[in-house]
Amino acid sequence: MQTAPAKTLQKRQVLFLAILFLLWEAGSEEIRYSMPEETESGSFVANLAKDLGLRVGELATRGTRIHYKGNKQLLQLDITTGNLLLYEKLDREVLCRATDPCILHFQLLLENPVQIIQADLQLTDVNDHSPEFLERETLLKIPESVQTGTVFPLKIAQDFDIGSSTVQNYTISPNSHFHVVTHHRGDGRKYPELVLDKALDREQQPELSLTLTALDGGGGPPPRSGATTVRIEVVDINDNAPDFLQSVYEVQIPENRPLNSLVVAVSARDLDAGTYGKVAYALFQRDELSHL
Repeated sequence: MQTAPAKTLQKRQVLFLAILFLLWEAGSEEIRYSMPEETESGSFVANLAKDLGLRVGELATRGTRIHYKGNKQLLQLDITTGNLLLYEKLDREVLCRATDPCILHFQLLLENPVQIIQADLQLTDVNDHSPEFLERETLLKIPESVQTGTVFPLKIAQDFDIGSSTVQNYTISPNSHFHVVTHHRGDGRKYPELVLDKALDREQQPELSLTLTALDGGGGPPPRSGATTVRIEVVDINDNAPDFLQSVYEVQIPENRPLNSLVVAVSARDLDAGTYGKVAYALFQRDELSHL
């Protein structure tokens, strides 16, 4: 059975929570603080007593505390000094993902007399992530007949940072056939496209291996970067004719040579691949060739 003082205290707490709820919904004074993400725990944020225009001792006598609406504990209040300190190291990308600005809400509660102050902590981004491609290698199959100037879209790199700390540019390793162009999307993200500068020839170079690099704009110099391999397989077309090892074959055949005897062995080769490189032979007399 509760005593009279206990019941009085309970009623007082219920009344305080009811008033707190009403004031929360109605709004009150507002203070905003800002701090870079990944700042060490225990770091100084602000002097709360000074910001509220109170003497340090008043924070304790008025029962000052911090309340978080839907957030984990962000700050701790040193009642003896009035300093507001960072409770733990905060990661902007974990707490806000791609939302910008990253604002965490809390309230400063003064119980006697009741006063509620809406407060925000804005986490500013630092360049703590490098660009990263989801795949280590991309395969492009390009016919050797493709015209110069043809564009091939490439996959983008991810970077959890924002603003200038996210991906700003793409480069490709030096080569004689391609260059890369960085374009802007409507949402501000950058994406790369590969452009053919010089015609491909499968017979000269059937495959190319290039390195695509994504670079961000912060933390430099040098900026953070991530890379992936772009492997280009040159697809064959039938652009080579069969070529005999000799331009003329001369043989002498004795008149008594038996039928079906071997007269001469000829050989031709075709630099194309697959069915395009298969050679079939047919024999024609000179006068028959003139009608072909």
